[in-house]
Amino acid sequence: MPTLRYPLSSGGTPSSPLSLSSFRTAAQAGEFLVTAEVCPPKGGDPAQMVKMAETLKERVHAVNITDGSRAVLRMCPMAASIILLQHGIEPICQMACRDRNRIGLQADLMGAHALGIRNILALTGDPVKAGDHTDAKGVFDLESVRLLRILHKLNHGVDCNDKPLTDGATDLFAGAAIDPQLASWSGLQSRFERKLEAGAQFFQSQLITDFDRLEKFMDKIAADTGKPILAGIFLLKSAKNAQFINRCVPGVNIPDHIIDRLEKASDPLQEGMRIAAEQVHLARQLCQGVHMMAVKREDLISQILDLAGIPPVTQLISEGLGVRGSHLREGVIPLEEPAQFGGSPR
Repeated sequence: MPTLRYPLSSGGTPSSPLSLSSFRTAAQAGEFLVTAEVCPPKGGDPAQMVKMAETLKERVHAVNITDGSRAVLRMCPMAASIILLQHGIEPICQMACRDRNRIGLQADLMGAHALGIRNILALTGDPVKAGDHTDAKGVFDLESVRLLRILHKLNHGVDCNDKPLTDGATDLFAGAAIDPQLASWSGLQSRFERKLEAGAQFFQSQLITDFDRLEKFMDKIAADTGKPILAGIFLLKSAKNAQFINRCVPGVNIPDHIIDRLEKASDPLQEGMRIAAEQVHLARQLCQGVHMMAVKREDLISQILDLAGIPPVTQLISEGLGVRGSHLREGVIPLEEPAQFGGSPR
């Protein structure tokens, strides 16, 4: 496999790294945002990751690169993000606090900026015991709120100890995760407000199944913040897949009626795509974007967006579709009644 390098300037030295920031521009303009998630490779060959990410070109504003999701070993997100940049795909580089202390995190954030990465999703990180190296030691010197505060400081030219960055400030668009389905309403509100205060500029949610709860969150907590909320939409491939997620992913409760639909379907994958499209349609009425997750089938995300009536991002921009946009293209499949994704049966 050929080595990927930045182009050389006329003097024979590497030219400035490619920097893409259309996601920030679209977010600040109030456009309807579409992001998707891709896992880095487990190994040194990024070909499969790039193949999946290439299918998302012109359909999403940016592609999330995970940082040891579920504490499972993968290539570091900064390297994977740079590879996407070299293929003309704008990354959102996740940074988790599990594996690095504040020195390492600040070093990585400065390095990310220098290499042209502009979007960072600040995460605490999944517990080590959830992953494939259960004997490893979690660091957790920081958690996501304090990491957001450090991002804010770096962007203003100082480190976490308020010492000046003598070689220049960073320019990173910081985001955070949110779970509108959190059992504790007061805890959800407190956590969201702390992340806002710490400098979060956008929020991506965990996978959403309770859209009544999302609507309540948008109306009661996130209203008037001016920060984009992207609802997490997850492709369920089968009833077995849904049951596995309920069993293994903390805080997720996929309702029985969705599992029943998958179980009764002659083609569960197609039914899962239809369910995801219905959820995109619902999310579009409530918030400023969707964050698409289709583990190992990222190539199906474009089809899901087509089913939901979401045009390519270039068309979203030209049509000026903003928050809670309801414009649908002709030829979109008829959707199930929105009530079917109403209040959780929990």
